[in-house]
Amino acid sequence: MLIGEVARRSGVSARMLRHYESLGLLRPSGRTGSGYREYSGDDIRRIFHVESLRSLGLSLREIGRALDDPGFTPSALVDDLIRQTRERIAAETELLTRLRRIDAAEPAGWDDVLQVVVLLRALGSKSAAARQRAALSSADEIRVPVEALVEAVLRETDPIVAGALRWALARSGDGGTALLAEGLGSPSAAVRERAVRSLAEIPGEESAAGLREALADPDAVVRGQAALALGTRGVTDAVPALIDMIVAGPNDTDAADALSTLARDTATADADRIAAGLVDRLAHDATEAPARARLTQALADIPGATAARALVELSYDGDRAVALTATYLLRLRETR
Repeated sequence: MLIGEVARRSGVSARMLRHYESLGLLRPSGRTGSGYREYSGDDIRRIFHVESLRSLGLSLREIGRALDDPGFTPSALVDDLIRQTRERIAAETELLTRLRRIDAAEPAGWDDVLQVVVLLRALGSKSAAARQRAALSSADEIRVPVEALVEAVLRETDPIVAGALRWALARSGDGGTALLAEGLGSPSAAVRERAVRSLAEIPGEESAAGLREALADPDAVVRGQAALALGTRGVTDAVPALIDMIVAGPNDTDAADALSTLARDTATADADRIAAGLVDRLAHDATEAPARARLTQALADIPGATAARALVELSYDGDRAVALTATYLLRLRETR
């Protein structure tokens, strides 16, 4: 079979067949009397083998080794191809993400495009100062795409930069809440905490829904941050988690303040339920002495008859610290 017919049947151009021959990948079995290349059935099969291996991403040199080296084992090469393909996909995905974010910024001209590129690079900088400047730049005419802000705030470990990013995100008002809610599903408790802190600074029912979801988080810190945020919004669902924080110790003062705010800003029945919740934990056998003292102190600013009766009873408590605290709080209530 002559080269023209081979080209037609195989789909490989005559020029490429000659190139394969020059590299030693293909050697026509014979020549016609006029000196034209003549290809046998085995030659045709080799052409298809070459093309099949090319479709996997092998270089022509690698194809030559695969076809001619009897000791060649493909596993290492295939593993390397998998690695290279993954790296290429990751690079292309990163590029696509960057392009989408530039498009989301709705640039009016190339100067705007370049400014967005600079801001996106700064958000990923190793310099905390550069990341902070990028976050604060969201107040300028060229806004940072909200998706980039969410990604940045969920990975940020510097508390100052994180604060700037949360501020920028709260100002964006453009889809950040839904993206942060996705962060609540992260396997990392640190990421979920950052999502909660960011949701806390965004007003509205959508962010409150995300905070309510976080009340069931397996991590106590995440639950606590969500409870504090909801407490300032007057959401009584946060009460059990706030009481847990008082018992645990860290941030107990913040939790007690949130409970007192809730009790003052809600109906009398809610204030009584908050007081009852504190009393129930005081009566729990597993509640240790330091926690009982903190729970007693938390009753200080809870209005209503339930809290007052509880303090009277606690003034006779067998734990002297609890009794003295309750007595002092009763005197304070009488002077108000």
